[in-house]
Formats: sequence, C-alpha cells, structure tokens
Amino acid sequence: MAETNEPVVAENKKITVKTIIVRVIIGLAVATALFFGGKKLIYELHHESTDNAQIEAKLVPILPRVSGYVKALYPEDYATVKKDSLLVELDDADLQLQLEEMKADLVQAQTDIGNAQASIVNANASLSETQSNLEVAQTRKDKAHTDYARDQNLYHDGAITKKQLDDSKSNVDVVDRQYESSKNDVNVAQTRLGVINSQLKKADAIIKVKQVAIDQQLLKISYCKLYATSNGQIGKRNVDLGQFVQAGTQLFTIIDDEDYWVVANFKETQIHHMKLGDEAEIRIDAYPGLVLKGKIIAFSDATGAKFSLLPPDNATGNFVKVTQRIPVKIEIEDAAKYKDKLHAGMSLDVSVAY
Repeated sequence: MAETNEPVVAENKKITVKTIIVRVIIGLAVATALFFGGKKLIYELHHESTDNAQIEAKLVPILPRVSGYVKALYPEDYATVKKDSLLVELDDADLQLQLEEMKADLVQAQTDIGNAQASIVNANASLSETQSNLEVAQTRKDKAHTDYARDQNLYHDGAITKKQLDDSKSNVDVVDRQYESSKNDVNVAQTRLGVINSQLKKADAIIKVKQVAIDQQLLKISYCKLYATSNGQIGKRNVDLGQFVQAGTQLFTIIDDEDYWVVANFKETQIHHMKLGDEAEIRIDAYPGLVLKGKIIAFSDATGAKFSLLPPDNATGNFVKVTQRIPVKIEIEDAAKYKDKLHAGMSLDVSVAY
C-alpha cells in the first residue's frame, strides 16, 4: 500500500506548486493593475486633460506698402532670417523720376521766394521814398499855410497887393494837392508791400507743401525695400521675381521663433478647478517621450465657437446643447531650450494639475 500512495503524493505536490505559481502570477498582475489603475484614478481626480491643444507662435505677415514689380527676392521657402535683414526689393525707378520732378518744382518755388524777397526790398525802398516825399510835402504845406496867413494880415494892413495875396492862396492850393498826392503814394506803397508779403507767405507755404511731398516720396521709395521685423523662419513664399504686387498683398509670413506658447481648448465642464498659475504637463505628439512643463497665464473670455465664421445662435428654434470649449493659454517653461522641436500648429496632449 505504501508503494501505491507514493506517486499520488508526488503528483499532488506537483499540482500544488504549479497552482501556487499561477496564483502568485495572477496576484501580481491584479496588484499591478490595481496599483497603476489606482495611480491613474488618483491622477485623474487631480488633473484635467485634453488633446485639443496646439503650439502657437507669432505669425508676422510681410506686406508691401507700395505697389511695384519685384526687383530682388532674397529668402527661399522656410529660410531662417534675422531681424532687419533685407527680404524684398521693389523696382523704384518710376518713384525716383517722380522725385526728381518734385525736386525741380521745389527749386522753382524757391526761386519765386527769392523774387518775392527782392520785391519786398524794392517795395520797402519805394515806401521809404514816398514817406520822405510826404514829409517834404507836409513841410511845404505848413510853410504855405503860414505864408498865406501872414499875407492876409499884410493885405489887411495894406502892405501887399491883392495879386500877392492871390498868389499866396494859389500856392496853398498847389502844396495841398501835392501833399494829398504824396499821401496817396504812401498808401499805394504800403498796399503793394502788403500784397508782396502775402505772396511771400504763399510762396513759403507752397515750398513747405512741396517739401512734404518730397518727404512722402522718399518714404514711398524707402517702402520699396522690405525688411524682416523679427527673427524667425520664412513660411511659403507667395511671390516670385518680376511679379507685380499690389500694396497690402501678403508676400509671405515670418514665424517668430523667439516666443512660443500653448493654447489648450478645455471643455467648459473642466475649467471650474483651474486658475491662473496652475502647472501643466505638455506632451507633443511628434515626440512621445518628451514632457514639457508650463503654467496657465490666461483664460479666454469667450468660447472658441464665438470666434468661428458663423457663431452659433442659441436663440433659434433648432437649439441643441453642445459642450463648449474654452481656450486656455499656457506658457512653456524653458521654451528656448526646445526651440528646435517646437513648431506652430503641432498637436499636443495637455494635463493641468489642480
């Protein structure tokens, strides 16, 4: 009987060990699942996450302020440029010719100024002469009236004849007319001087207008050279050499590579725990193992739908309640360190701790 039971006992021992190993493995698997599941549950209880997020950057359009033909085009598609570097030159030959014409008009106006100034000198000299003549006429008039008064007394005393008195009276009439004529000459000279002064002011104003026109033309010529307004990378070019471009046409865009941020669109039911300064984890789809840190710096005052081309109108009879999304702006910590990996428009997963 002892010999018969030995194989059974060995087999039971074998089954028992196998069962224990399986149970241990199952137990470890369950414990692992509970550990990671619990960890994820705790994480979810203190984080809000979204995959509706992307990297944003400043997009600087390059627009000509004057129309013209493209004479020179320096950057290629997606080329890196530095601030103030020359990007495009427009043909300014027509503007230069117009400038020369304006300068010639200015010289002519300056000549008119010179003529007006010379006329003023002559008018002042003429006025001085007529004023001197008026003073002489005034002296003669005073003397003639004095002589006539004296001759009247002499005539009453019988010292002179009636003819002498008449001659004295005639002289008074002559010098009075000469005085009035001299006074009119002074008035005419003063009026002429006033007219010339007005002409000088007008000519001076014309010169200022022409100088302003020249300055405007120089400004237009300066607009024929387009410079980069920031460091960054050129997007796709929309212009070729020799092409005619209108003022305000977008030639290309510079993506400013010095300032990146994240806009994450959270559901309106997710933001009630969030506040400014909350820390965020940012995972870029293109780099799964890379985790960036950030913090909330702003909340939009309107949902994303309000900025759409056709915003929804909930006052219509076809209203269907849809959970809206609120754009949240997140600053990336050490963005310059990851600049070679950040590209505007890249998709992200964002988690905010609260």
